[in-house]
Amino acid sequence: EKLLKHQQHLQRQRDAIAYRMKKLAAKQVEITTETVKEKIRKKYEEMKWVLEEDLRITLTQLDTEHKAAETLVEEKIEDCYHLTQELDQELAKIGAEVISEMLKQTDPDLIQTDEFKNEQLLSLTINLLLFIRSQVPVTKKLFQSAADVILDADTAHPKLIISPKGDSATYTETWQDVREIPSRFDNTLNVISKEGFSEGRHYWEVEVSGKTYWELGLTYPSIPRQGREEESWLGRGKESWCVEYFNGDYTAWHNGVQHELPLLAGRQFSRIGVYCSFPGGLVCFLGADTMTPFHCFCSGTFTDILHQALCPGHDNEGTNWKSLQICDASRSAPVL
Repeated sequence: EKLLKHQQHLQRQRDAIAYRMKKLAAKQVEITTETVKEKIRKKYEEMKWVLEEDLRITLTQLDTEHKAAETLVEEKIEDCYHLTQELDQELAKIGAEVISEMLKQTDPDLIQTDEFKNEQLLSLTINLLLFIRSQVPVTKKLFQSAADVILDADTAHPKLIISPKGDSATYTETWQDVREIPSRFDNTLNVISKEGFSEGRHYWEVEVSGKTYWELGLTYPSIPRQGREEESWLGRGKESWCVEYFNGDYTAWHNGVQHELPLLAGRQFSRIGVYCSFPGGLVCFLGADTMTPFHCFCSGTFTDILHQALCPGHDNEGTNWKSLQICDASRSAPVL
């Protein structure tokens, strides 16, 4: 009987060891080198995709800025050509002072590129692998020092409601009970920022999701505020630059010149970013969700203080009641 019990005990131990061997064999399959290699290979493929996409966005922005600078040079050459014709025709009527002023305006030295930003871009590209897991485009890093924009309610059209914090503008059919003062827009649905700037680099973002009509941009304080002149609209005069969105179409405006952006037709962005560089004389509009450049204006030099400006647009047949909301640009926008 004792022998039988001992035999049964040994059999149980043998079964336990056999079960353990089975588990170890399963574990051996689980940790095979090929499985680990495949997982690592997939991660590197993801990293490669992020790098290629980031490179594409970065090069696209640089190409856009380059084209804007080339366009400005061509415009200045055209100005010089017209000036030469006028001099040939009316040389006796044009004084030396007028000629000198025109030569100053067409000085090639006024056309600059933002070398500091280019140096930052190169440095960030070299260190890209250090923060690749964040999957944030390099250009976003350049704009992390975002401007603190507060809208000036004393400039807002009476049909706009400005939030107490000055961070949103909402269209309403009701004419607000506000003071009639020279600083207020009384024709177009505009509002500008309280504070302006005259140096450095500035970036801000606005939430535009759910809207079918809006305008965003920058303006000198000299933009017309009163009357029916079209120059009080953003981008229609020399004083302002803007991008306009209306029913799926994007258009860039400055000095009354319209630049249609057909490659963006039908695309929707939750945020729009506006970047301005005083050293480079640059105004650039971007889809902040993916840092996709819309259009860049290369102005050479700015001649006055700049203010952020926006227009939330009318109700557009009941489709455009949402507010334009100024965002915290340090936080990423959701990609649509």
